[in-house]
Amino acid sequence: MAARERVMVGGVPVGGGAPVVVQSMTNTHTDDVEATLGQVRALATAGAQLVRVAVPDAAGAKAFGTLVAESPVPLIADVHFDHALAVAAVGAGAAGVRINPGNIGGRDEVREVVEAAKEHGAVIRIGVNSGSLQRDLREMEERDPAGALVESAVRYCAMLEDLDFTAIKVSAKSSSPLITIRANRLLAERIPYPLHLGVTEAGTRWAGTIRSAVALGVLLAEGVGDTIRVSLTGDPVEEVRVALEILRTLELAPRGPRVISCPTCGRTRVDLEPLALEVERRLEESGLDLEVAVMGCIVNGPGEARKADFGIAGGDGEGVVFARGRPVCKVPQSELVDALFEAIASRGAAPSEQ
Repeated sequence: MAARERVMVGGVPVGGGAPVVVQSMTNTHTDDVEATLGQVRALATAGAQLVRVAVPDAAGAKAFGTLVAESPVPLIADVHFDHALAVAAVGAGAAGVRINPGNIGGRDEVREVVEAAKEHGAVIRIGVNSGSLQRDLREMEERDPAGALVESAVRYCAMLEDLDFTAIKVSAKSSSPLITIRANRLLAERIPYPLHLGVTEAGTRWAGTIRSAVALGVLLAEGVGDTIRVSLTGDPVEEVRVALEILRTLELAPRGPRVISCPTCGRTRVDLEPLALEVERRLEESGLDLEVAVMGCIVNGPGEARKADFGIAGGDGEGVVFARGRPVCKVPQSELVDALFEAIASRGAAPSEQ
C-alpha cells in the first residue's frame, strides 16, 4: 500500500519508496521573520526535513520570500480561506503549499493555485481535516467520518488531475486516532499519491504523543505513509523528537541516540528517574549513535541489558558501568554518569549520521 508516485518537495523526495520524512510546523507569527527563522533552524537541527509555515495574511505572504531564502530546509506554506495567499507564497518560493478543500474555494480558485504551482515547481498538499469538511459531506461524516475524509481527498485529487497536475501529496486527519487510521488505509488503496500522516489537534505533550504514536505507528507498520507530523501543543521541536522516535522504533530511520531504562521495583536503591533523564540529555547532546541502558539494580543491570552498547546499574551508594554486558568499572553513585560518558569516549563511539 506504499505510495506509487514520488514528488520532490524542494530537494526532498517524498513517496515512491523514499524514506519517511519528518516535518513540523512553526508556531511563531510568520511576519516576525527573526523568530520564525529561529524556530525553523531549531526544527531542522532537531531533524525535521520539511517545515510548514502558516500564511494567514498578506504580511505573512510578504515575509515568506525572506524565510525561504534563509531557511536550511524546504518550506511549505499553510493556507486557509484565501487562495491568493497560496499563489503569493508559491511565487515567493514555497516548495509546497497545503490547501484545505473545506475552505479554499472551488475549481476557479484551485486552478489559480495549480497554475502557480506548475510555474514554480511546487507541490500541492490536499489537506483534509475532519473539522473542516465541505458542507455537502457533513451528513456523510455523521455516519462514516473516515469515508467522508477520503471522499473529500479523492474528489480534490480528481480536480487537480483534471487540471493536468499530479505533483500531489494528500493528508486525511482527525483528532481520533482510529478515524485517522481507517481513513488513511482507505486512501492508500484508492490513490497513488504520497500520504502525509498526522493526528490533528492531538493534544498536549503527554497525551498527544501517545495518540500520535498509536495512529502513526499502526499505519507506518502497515507500509502506509510517506511524511509524518506529530501535532503537539507546545514547543514544535518536541514534535520532531517524538516523530523520530516513532520512526526509530519501527526501524524506519537510523537508530540515533537511545536510552532504555527499567521501571524500577522494590530492589532499587537509587533515584533512577533523574539519573535516566540526565543520561538521555547528555546522550542527545552528543549525537552518538548508541543505545545506553540505565538500570536500577544489578538484577536488571549488565545481564538483562547486555545488548545495549553501554549502561549503568545503580546500587546502594555506588554503581557499575558496563559495555555490552561486561563490567567496565564500579564508582560512587554521584560519579556514575560522568564515568559512563568517559567509558563511551574512551571506546571511540561515533556520532549518528542521521
